[in-house]
Amino acid sequence: MGRINPSKMARLKRKKSIRKKIFGTPDRPRLCVFRSANHIYAQVVDDTKGQTLAAASSLEKETDAETGSGGKIGKAVIVGKRIAKRALDQGVVQVVFDRNGFLYHGRVKAVSDGAREAGLKF
Repeated sequence: MGRINPSKMARLKRKKSIRKKIFGTPDRPRLCVFRSANHIYAQVVDDTKGQTLAAASSLEKETDAETGSGGKIGKAVIVGKRIAKRALDQGVVQVVFDRNGFLYHGRVKAVSDGAREAGLKF
């Protein structure tokens, strides 16, 4: 078994310290963001029940049509707007933002900006 990438280990360490403090409740669920090399995923989670209330990702077919030439950050904004719309449909207005150990810039920030634009409060 090989060694784990040091930057991944640092992210997991940050994630662990963040998750000690953040917990999604039914009134204020957790908006969790995961960023891979090519795609971005977001989900709204109620941690008391262990349920995902809404999810969105850049893998959905409509994302490419909406993005145009926006690139990865453009897709991240669209994912943020889409997750906010789906969360609002479920009756969720406020969330706790979980950056999942990723630094708050670039695509992670774009998801949060898109969600705020579409009406989520956090």
